[in-house]
Amino acid sequence: MEKRKISDLLAQCSPIILDGAMATEIEKQGISIDSELWSAAIINEKPETIKKVHLDYFRAGADVATTNTYQATVQGFQQSGYTEQEAERFITEAVRIAIDARTVFWSDLPPEGRSARPYPLIAGSVGPYGAYLADGSEYTGGYALNAAGYRQFHVPRMQLLKNAGIDLFAFETMPNFDEAKALTNLLHDAFPDDEAWLSFSLADEARLCDGTPLTEAAAYFNACEQIAAIGVNCIKPKWIEPAIRELRQVTDKPIIVYPNSGERYNPIRKQWMMPSKHQLAFSTASKTWYQAGASLIGGCCRTSPDDIRQIAEWARG
Repeated sequence: MEKRKISDLLAQCSPIILDGAMATEIEKQGISIDSELWSAAIINEKPETIKKVHLDYFRAGADVATTNTYQATVQGFQQSGYTEQEAERFITEAVRIAIDARTVFWSDLPPEGRSARPYPLIAGSVGPYGAYLADGSEYTGGYALNAAGYRQFHVPRMQLLKNAGIDLFAFETMPNFDEAKALTNLLHDAFPDDEAWLSFSLADEARLCDGTPLTEAAAYFNACEQIAAIGVNCIKPKWIEPAIRELRQVTDKPIIVYPNSGERYNPIRKQWMMPSKHQLAFSTASKTWYQAGASLIGGCCRTSPDDIRQIAEWARG
Protein backbone atom coordinates (compact mmCIF):
# COMPACT_ATOMS: atom_id res chain seq x y z
CA MET A 1 0.00 0.00 0.00
CA GLU A 2 1.19 3.51 -0.85
CA LYS A 3 2.66 5.46 2.04
CA ARG A 4 0.06 7.76 3.58
CA LYS A 5 0.40 10.99 5.49
CA ILE A 6 -1.10 12.54 8.59
CA SER A 7 -3.20 14.79 6.35
CA ASP A 8 -4.73 11.68 4.75
CA LEU A 9 -5.89 10.42 8.14
CA LEU A 10 -7.17 13.83 9.22
CA ALA A 11 -9.31 13.87 6.07
CA GLN A 12 -10.95 10.66 7.33
CA CYS A 13 -11.14 11.25 11.07
CA SER A 14 -10.47 13.80 13.76
CA PRO A 15 -8.86 13.44 16.15
CA ILE A 16 -6.24 10.93 15.08
CA ILE A 17 -5.85 8.58 18.04
CA LEU A 18 -2.29 7.67 18.97
CA ASP A 19 -1.13 4.70 21.02
CA GLY A 20 0.22 4.81 24.57
CA ALA A 21 3.18 3.53 26.56
CA MET A 22 5.18 0.55 25.34
CA ALA A 23 7.54 0.02 28.29
CA THR A 24 4.71 0.11 30.84
CA GLU A 25 2.85 -2.67 29.05
CA ILE A 26 6.02 -4.75 28.71
CA GLU A 27 6.67 -4.48 32.44
CA LYS A 28 3.10 -5.61 33.14
CA GLN A 29 4.11 -8.94 31.59
CA GLY A 30 6.72 -9.35 34.36
CA ILE A 31 9.63 -8.50 32.05
CA SER A 32 12.46 -6.41 33.45
CA ILE A 33 13.72 -3.66 31.13
CA ASP A 34 15.96 -1.95 33.66
CA SER A 35 18.92 -1.33 31.37
CA GLU A 36 20.33 1.43 29.22
CA LEU A 37 18.41 -0.01 26.27
CA TRP A 38 15.08 0.19 28.15
CA SER A 39 12.24 -1.40 26.15
CA ALA A 40 14.52 -1.86 23.11
CA ALA A 41 16.30 -4.60 25.05
CA ILE A 42 13.58 -7.14 24.22
CA ILE A 43 13.23 -6.53 20.46
CA ASN A 44 15.32 -9.60 19.72
CA GLU A 45 14.36 -11.74 22.70
CA LYS A 46 10.58 -11.21 23.01
CA PRO A 47 9.17 -9.84 19.74
CA GLU A 48 5.75 -11.40 20.40
CA THR A 49 5.43 -9.30 23.57
CA ILE A 50 5.96 -6.11 21.57
CA LYS A 51 3.55 -7.29 18.89
CA LYS A 52 0.87 -7.95 21.52
CA VAL A 53 1.25 -4.41 22.88
CA HIS A 54 0.82 -2.93 19.39
CA LEU A 55 -2.24 -5.13 18.84
CA ASP A 56 -3.75 -4.13 22.18
CA TYR A 57 -3.48 -0.47 21.21
CA PHE A 58 -4.97 -1.00 17.74
CA ARG A 59 -7.86 -2.90 19.29
CA ALA A 60 -8.34 -0.13 21.85
CA GLY A 61 -8.77 2.37 19.03
CA ALA A 62 -5.30 3.66 18.05
CA ASP A 63 -4.84 4.87 14.49
CA VAL A 64 -1.04 4.91 14.84
CA ALA A 65 1.55 2.44 16.11
CA THR A 66 4.77 4.04 17.30
CA THR A 67 7.71 1.70 16.84
CA ASN A 68 9.63 0.47 19.87
CA THR A 69 12.74 2.40 18.81
CA TYR A 70 12.75 5.43 21.12
CA GLN A 71 15.86 4.08 22.84
CA ALA A 72 16.98 1.83 19.96
CA THR A 73 20.06 3.28 18.30
CA VAL A 74 22.98 1.64 16.54
CA GLN A 75 25.33 3.31 18.99
CA GLY A 76 23.30 2.22 22.01
CA PHE A 77 23.19 -1.42 20.97
CA GLN A 78 26.93 -1.40 20.28
CA GLN A 79 27.56 0.14 23.69
CA SER A 80 25.63 -2.79 25.18
CA GLY A 81 27.83 -5.33 23.41
CA TYR A 82 26.02 -6.01 20.14
CA THR A 83 27.60 -5.73 16.71
CA GLU A 84 26.64 -3.05 14.24
CA GLN A 85 24.91 -5.67 12.09
CA GLU A 86 22.88 -6.92 15.07
CA ALA A 87 21.90 -3.36 15.96
CA GLU A 88 20.69 -2.72 12.42
CA ARG A 89 18.71 -5.96 12.47
CA PHE A 90 17.03 -5.10 15.78
CA ILE A 91 15.88 -1.66 14.59
CA THR A 92 14.56 -3.14 11.36
CA GLU A 93 12.81 -5.87 13.34
CA ALA A 94 11.04 -3.30 15.52
CA VAL A 95 9.38 -1.88 12.41
CA ARG A 96 8.50 -5.34 11.10
CA ILE A 97 6.80 -6.18 14.42
CA ALA A 98 4.62 -3.07 14.21
CA ILE A 99 3.73 -3.73 10.57
CA ASP A 100 2.87 -7.36 11.37
CA ALA A 101 0.61 -6.23 14.21
CA ARG A 102 -1.16 -3.81 11.86
CA THR A 103 -1.65 -6.56 9.28
CA VAL A 104 -3.16 -8.92 11.85
CA PHE A 105 -5.39 -6.23 13.30
CA TRP A 106 -6.69 -5.08 9.92
CA SER A 107 -7.29 -8.58 8.59
CA ASP A 108 -9.29 -9.43 11.74
CA LEU A 109 -11.61 -6.44 11.35
CA PRO A 110 -15.00 -7.10 9.75
CA PRO A 111 -15.84 -5.00 6.67
CA GLU A 112 -17.93 -2.56 8.69
CA GLY A 113 -15.00 -2.08 11.06
CA ARG A 114 -12.67 -1.21 8.20
CA SER A 115 -15.12 1.30 6.79
CA ALA A 116 -15.35 3.05 10.17
CA ARG A 117 -11.61 3.48 10.70
CA PRO A 118 -8.60 4.64 8.69
CA TYR A 119 -5.87 2.16 7.85
CA PRO A 120 -3.34 2.73 10.67
CA LEU A 121 -0.01 4.48 10.26
CA ILE A 122 3.37 3.23 11.48
CA ALA A 123 5.41 6.03 13.06
CA GLY A 124 9.13 5.43 13.44
CA SER A 125 10.11 6.66 16.91
CA VAL A 126 13.23 8.83 17.00
CA GLY A 127 14.08 9.70 20.59
CA PRO A 128 16.56 12.39 21.64
CA TYR A 129 20.30 12.00 22.07
CA GLY A 130 19.77 12.24 25.82
CA ALA A 131 17.86 8.95 25.79
CA TYR A 132 20.96 7.21 24.43
CA LEU A 133 23.06 8.79 27.20
CA ALA A 134 20.68 7.22 29.77
CA ASP A 135 21.86 9.70 32.40
CA GLY A 136 18.68 11.69 32.89
CA SER A 137 19.65 14.45 30.47
CA GLU A 138 16.67 13.66 28.24
CA TYR A 139 14.61 15.24 31.03
CA THR A 140 16.64 18.45 31.08
CA GLY A 141 17.94 18.94 27.54
CA GLY A 142 21.30 19.43 29.22
CA TYR A 143 23.49 18.03 26.49
CA ALA A 144 25.01 19.46 23.35
CA LEU A 145 26.43 18.27 20.06
CA ASN A 146 27.06 20.41 17.02
CA ALA A 147 24.79 19.99 14.01
CA ALA A 148 27.15 17.48 12.41
CA GLY A 149 27.24 15.45 15.62
CA TYR A 150 23.47 15.22 15.87
CA ARG A 151 23.29 14.26 12.22
CA GLN A 152 25.89 11.52 12.63
CA PHE A 153 24.02 10.14 15.62
CA HIS A 154 20.51 10.15 14.15
CA VAL A 155 20.94 9.27 10.48
CA PRO A 156 21.68 5.51 10.87
CA ARG A 157 18.46 4.83 12.81
CA MET A 158 16.39 7.05 10.54
CA GLN A 159 17.68 5.30 7.42
CA LEU A 160 16.90 1.90 8.91
CA LEU A 161 13.40 2.99 9.90
CA LYS A 162 12.68 4.35 6.44
CA ASN A 163 14.04 1.27 4.68
CA ALA A 164 11.93 -0.97 6.90
CA GLY A 165 8.72 0.69 5.77
CA ILE A 166 7.50 3.31 8.27
CA ASP A 167 4.90 5.84 7.13
CA LEU A 168 6.48 8.78 8.94
CA PHE A 169 9.03 9.67 11.60
CA ALA A 170 8.08 10.59 15.17
CA PHE A 171 10.62 13.07 16.53
CA GLU A 172 9.42 12.73 20.09
CA THR A 173 10.18 13.89 23.61
CA MET A 174 12.60 16.49 22.25
CA PRO A 175 13.96 18.59 25.13
CA ASN A 176 16.62 20.49 23.18
CA PHE A 177 15.89 23.14 20.56
CA ASP A 178 19.21 22.74 18.74
CA GLU A 179 18.70 18.98 18.39
CA ALA A 180 15.20 19.51 16.98
CA LYS A 181 16.62 21.94 14.42
CA ALA A 182 19.33 19.45 13.46
CA LEU A 183 16.77 16.67 13.03
CA THR A 184 14.55 18.80 10.84
CA ASN A 185 17.51 19.81 8.66
CA LEU A 186 18.45 16.14 8.38
CA LEU A 187 14.89 15.30 7.35
CA HIS A 188 15.06 17.95 4.62
CA ASP A 189 18.48 16.96 3.33
CA ALA A 190 18.46 13.16 3.53
CA PHE A 191 14.74 12.27 3.54
CA PRO A 192 13.06 14.84 1.28
CA ASP A 193 10.07 12.61 0.52
CA ASP A 194 9.22 11.88 4.16
CA GLU A 195 7.39 13.71 6.91
CA ALA A 196 7.62 13.72 10.69
CA TRP A 197 5.72 14.92 13.68
CA LEU A 198 7.72 16.91 16.20
CA SER A 199 6.80 16.81 19.87
CA PHE A 200 8.69 18.49 22.68
CA SER A 201 9.17 17.65 26.34
CA LEU A 202 8.69 20.60 28.64
CA ALA A 203 10.00 22.09 31.86
CA ASP A 204 6.61 23.75 32.35
CA GLU A 205 3.62 24.54 30.18
CA ALA A 206 5.50 27.21 28.22
CA ARG A 207 9.18 26.18 27.98
CA LEU A 208 11.16 23.30 26.54
CA CYS A 209 13.32 21.44 29.03
CA ASP A 210 16.35 23.43 27.87
CA GLY A 211 14.52 26.70 28.59
CA THR A 212 13.54 27.62 25.02
CA PRO A 213 10.07 29.19 24.91
CA LEU A 214 7.60 26.77 23.34
CA THR A 215 6.25 29.57 21.15
CA GLU A 216 9.74 30.28 19.79
CA ALA A 217 10.35 26.62 18.94
CA ALA A 218 6.93 26.06 17.38
CA ALA A 219 7.14 29.26 15.32
CA TYR A 220 10.52 28.18 13.96
CA PHE A 221 9.25 24.80 12.77
CA ASN A 222 5.95 26.14 11.46
CA ALA A 223 7.74 27.00 8.22
CA CYS A 224 9.09 23.44 7.75
CA GLU A 225 6.86 21.73 5.19
CA GLN A 226 7.95 18.21 6.18
CA ILE A 227 6.90 18.71 9.80
CA ALA A 228 3.32 17.47 9.63
CA ALA A 229 2.34 18.18 13.24
CA ILE A 230 3.85 20.02 16.20
CA GLY A 231 3.17 19.42 19.85
CA VAL A 232 4.23 17.99 23.18
CA ASN A 233 4.53 14.60 24.81
CA CYS A 234 5.50 12.90 28.07
CA ILE A 235 4.49 15.94 30.10
CA LYS A 236 2.00 16.31 32.94
CA PRO A 237 -1.62 16.16 31.75
CA LYS A 238 -2.35 19.48 33.49
CA TRP A 239 0.18 21.21 31.21
CA ILE A 240 -1.45 20.03 27.99
CA GLU A 241 -4.19 22.63 27.64
CA PRO A 242 -1.91 25.60 28.43
CA ALA A 243 0.68 24.19 25.99
CA ILE A 244 -1.98 23.94 23.26
CA ARG A 245 -2.80 27.61 23.81
CA GLU A 246 0.89 28.49 23.43
CA LEU A 247 1.18 26.44 20.24
CA ARG A 248 -2.03 27.80 18.74
CA GLN A 249 -0.56 31.31 18.85
CA VAL A 250 2.27 30.52 16.45
CA THR A 251 1.44 27.50 14.29
CA ASP A 252 -1.32 26.53 11.92
CA LYS A 253 -0.10 22.92 11.74
CA PRO A 254 -2.04 20.10 13.40
CA ILE A 255 -1.24 19.94 17.11
CA ILE A 256 -0.18 16.64 18.64
CA VAL A 257 -0.37 15.88 22.36
CA TYR A 258 0.34 12.71 24.28
CA PRO A 259 1.09 13.22 27.96
CA ASN A 260 2.29 10.76 30.53
CA SER A 261 -0.04 9.59 33.29
CA GLY A 262 0.87 12.46 35.59
CA GLU A 263 3.29 10.40 37.63
CA ARG A 264 6.71 11.89 38.34
CA TYR A 265 9.82 10.10 37.07
CA ASN A 266 13.01 10.00 39.11
CA PRO A 267 15.82 9.60 36.52
CA ILE A 268 18.38 8.77 39.19
CA ARG A 269 16.39 5.96 40.83
CA LYS A 270 14.70 5.13 37.49
CA GLN A 271 11.33 4.93 39.21
CA TRP A 272 7.92 6.51 38.66
CA MET A 273 6.23 8.13 41.64
CA MET A 274 2.46 7.97 42.06
CA PRO A 275 0.39 10.88 40.69
CA SER A 276 -2.04 13.06 42.54
CA LYS A 277 -5.32 11.36 43.41
CA HIS A 278 -7.03 14.23 41.58
CA GLN A 279 -5.55 13.36 38.19
CA LEU A 280 -8.01 13.71 35.33
CA ALA A 281 -9.26 10.66 33.46
CA PHE A 282 -8.41 10.47 29.77
CA SER A 283 -12.11 10.28 28.90
CA THR A 284 -12.70 13.89 29.97
CA ALA A 285 -9.21 15.34 29.63
CA SER A 286 -8.66 14.22 26.04
CA LYS A 287 -11.97 15.73 24.94
CA THR A 288 -10.91 19.03 26.50
CA TRP A 289 -7.60 18.89 24.61
CA TYR A 290 -9.45 18.27 21.35
CA GLN A 291 -11.76 21.19 21.98
CA ALA A 292 -8.72 23.35 22.74
CA GLY A 293 -7.23 22.55 19.34
CA ALA A 294 -5.36 19.23 19.41
CA SER A 295 -5.79 17.04 16.31
CA LEU A 296 -3.65 14.04 17.33
CA ILE A 297 -4.13 12.69 20.85
CA GLY A 298 -2.68 9.73 22.73
CA GLY A 299 -0.62 8.76 25.75
CA CYS A 300 3.00 8.40 26.72
CA CYS A 301 4.74 6.84 29.73
CA ARG A 302 2.53 4.98 32.21
CA THR A 303 -0.56 5.17 30.02
CA SER A 304 -2.33 2.05 28.79
CA PRO A 305 -4.75 0.64 26.21
CA ASP A 306 -7.55 1.49 28.63
CA ASP A 307 -6.60 5.18 28.38
CA ILE A 308 -6.59 5.02 24.59
CA ARG A 309 -9.97 3.26 24.67
CA GLN A 310 -11.36 6.16 26.65
CA ILE A 311 -10.36 8.54 23.85
CA ALA A 312 -11.87 6.29 21.19
CA GLU A 313 -15.17 5.99 23.05
CA TRP A 314 -16.01 9.67 22.66
CA ALA A 315 -14.07 10.32 19.44
CA ARG A 316 -15.88 7.56 17.54
CA GLY A 317 -19.22 7.92 19.24
